[in-house]
Amino acid sequence: MTRTDQGAGPGRALLPTATPARTRAAVGELLRPNRTLAAAGFGMMVLATAVGLLTQPLLGHIVDLVTRHRSPATLTLPVLALAGVAVVQGVTASLGMSLVSRLGETVLARLRELFVEHALALPLERLERAGSGDLSSRVTRDVSRVADAVRTALPELARSALSIVLTLAALALLDWRFLLAALLAVPVQAHTARWYVHNAVPLYAQERIATGEQQQQLLDTIGGARTVRAYRLQDGHGRRVAERSRAAVELTMRGVRLVLRFYSRLHIAEYVGLAGVLVTGFLLVRSGSASVGTATAAALYFHSLFGPVNTALVLLDDAQSATAGLARLVGVIDEPAPTVAGRRDARTAAGPGEPSVTLAGVSHAYVPGRPVLRGVDLEVRPKERIALVGTTGAGKTTLAKLVAGLHRPTAGRVDIGGAEPDESGRLVGLVTQEVHVFAGPLADDLRLARPDASDEELWDALARVGALGWTEALPEGLDTVVGDGGHRLTADRAQQLALARLLLADPPVVVLDEATAEAGSSGARLLDEAAEQALRGRTALVVAHRLSQAAAADRVVVLDAGRVVEEGTHDELLAARGRYAALWQAWAGSRAGGGRPTAVSRAAPRPNCRPTDSP
Repeated sequence: MTRTDQGAGPGRALLPTATPARTRAAVGELLRPNRTLAAAGFGMMVLATAVGLLTQPLLGHIVDLVTRHRSPATLTLPVLALAGVAVVQGVTASLGMSLVSRLGETVLARLRELFVEHALALPLERLERAGSGDLSSRVTRDVSRVADAVRTALPELARSALSIVLTLAALALLDWRFLLAALLAVPVQAHTARWYVHNAVPLYAQERIATGEQQQQLLDTIGGARTVRAYRLQDGHGRRVAERSRAAVELTMRGVRLVLRFYSRLHIAEYVGLAGVLVTGFLLVRSGSASVGTATAAALYFHSLFGPVNTALVLLDDAQSATAGLARLVGVIDEPAPTVAGRRDARTAAGPGEPSVTLAGVSHAYVPGRPVLRGVDLEVRPKERIALVGTTGAGKTTLAKLVAGLHRPTAGRVDIGGAEPDESGRLVGLVTQEVHVFAGPLADDLRLARPDASDEELWDALARVGALGWTEALPEGLDTVVGDGGHRLTADRAQQLALARLLLADPPVVVLDEATAEAGSSGARLLDEAAEQALRGRTALVVAHRLSQAAAADRVVVLDAGRVVEEGTHDELLAARGRYAALWQAWAGSRAGGGRPTAVSRAAPRPNCRPTDSP
C-alpha cells in the first residue's frame, strides 16, 4: 500500500510514499534473491564477534594470575591467546564486513534499477501533477540517504546487534546476576529508542516532503525567470522560496534538537548499567561467589557494550532517515505504470501493414472544466502526412501528445492501427521542439534508439539527416563526448541528432511537434530536409512551425480553440479563403517584407485564443 501526499501548490499531487509495512515487504523482496550471500556474511560476522568475546575472559584470567601472585611465565599463554584472538577476529570481521557490504551494494543497485525503470515509465501527466521537484528530490537526496545507510549504517548496525546479543550471553555465562545488573540499562534504552522512533519517523517524512516542495518552487522560479522578471513577480516568488526554505530549515532544526535529547538519555542508561555491574561484582567478590578476574571480565563486557549499544541507537537516526527515503522510492516503484510490465509489443498489437491513426470524439483537459481539445475527429491514412496548423493555444501540441501516447484523452479514443498508443516509442516516434542531448559518446546517444545498431548504420542515419559533415569533423568521431561536460551542440545540430535517432528507431508513425522551430533562417532549410528524410514512407502528424511545411503535407488540419475548423489540401484551403488562407497570407507577407518568417503559432491571433495549450 502507498499513500499520496498533497503538495502545497494548487492541484499538486505528490508521488506516493509507501507505508511502513510495504517498505519492509519491499526490502524482503530485494533480499530474497541474495539469501546465500546474506547467510554467509552474517555467519562470518557471528564468528568474528564470538571470537572477540574471548578477550574479556582472558584479561580477567590475567587479573586473577596477578592477584594470586603467580609466576610471570604463566602470563605467556594468555597473552599469546589474546594476540591469536585479535588476528582471527580481524580476519573474520573483515571477511564478514566485505560480504555484508557486497550484499548491500547488490540490493542497492537493484533498488536503483527498479526506481529508474518505474520513474521513466510513469505517465507524463502524472509527473506534471507531482512536479519535477518531487521526483528530483527522490532521485538525488533520497537515493543518496539510502545509499549512505547501506554503505555505513547496515554493516555497523549488523555488527553492533551481534555484539550486543553475544555479549549479554557471555555475561550470563559468567554469572546470571551480572546479566541482570546489565539489563538495568535496558528500560532506559528501550524507552529512549521508542521515543526517538515515534518522533523521528513522521519528522523525517515531513522533512522529505518539505525539501521536495522547496526544490519544486526553486525550479518553477528559476525556470520561469524571464516571465517572473517581465511581470515584476520577483517579490512574490522570492517570498514563496523563502517560505518553503524556512519550512525545510525548521524541520531540520527540529531533527537536530531531537538527536541531542536522544544522546543525553543514552548517557543516563550507561551510568545506570555500569553502576549496577560494578556493585554486583563487588558483592559477589566479597561473598566469594566470583573472583576479581571474573568481576573484571564482567565490567569489561558491559563497558564493551557502550560502543555497540550507542552505535545501534545512534544509527537509528540514519536508519529512520533512510527508511523515510526508502518509503518514497518504493512509493514510485509501486506506482501503477502500464508500460513497465506486461506491455505488449505495440507493432504486433497494431497488426500487419502500415498503421493508420484514428481520433474519435477526442477531448482533453489538463484542469477539470478547462478543455484544451473538444470533440476532435480525425483520420490519418497509412503513409499520409498531416500538418496541424493553428494559432497559439489552438491545441496542436496537446493533440500531438495524445497521438504519441504521452497523455490519455479525457474523453474519446485514439487508435493507432488497432492499438492504443503508449510511451514506449515502438509504434509512434515523437520529436519535439525541445530535444535533449545525453551526456556521453555520440554513438551511445544515437544507440538509445537502437542499442544493436552498427557504426555503419549510425553513419547512415547521420548522413540522411545532413549531419555527416559536422559529425565527421568531431575530434573523435562517434566516440566524441557530447552534452554536459563534452562537445556542445547547437540547437539545429541537436535536432539533427534527434531526427537521426528517429530514423534508427524506425517507428511506422511519426509525430513532429515543431521539431524544426529552433533553427534560424540559415538552418531552416537543412532541418526541413532532415525532417523530410525522417518522414518519408511513414504515417506522419506534423505540428507546422512554418507554413511551408503545411504546403508540403498531403493534408492540412486547422485547429482553433481545441476544435478542427478546416481540413483539406493546401490549395483547397487557400481557395476557400478561410482561416488557413489568412494565416498563409500573414506568413507570406512577413517573408515578402524581408523580415524573419513569423511563426505560425504567433500569426493572426484571434481574440478568443488561449495563451497556451499546455497546463
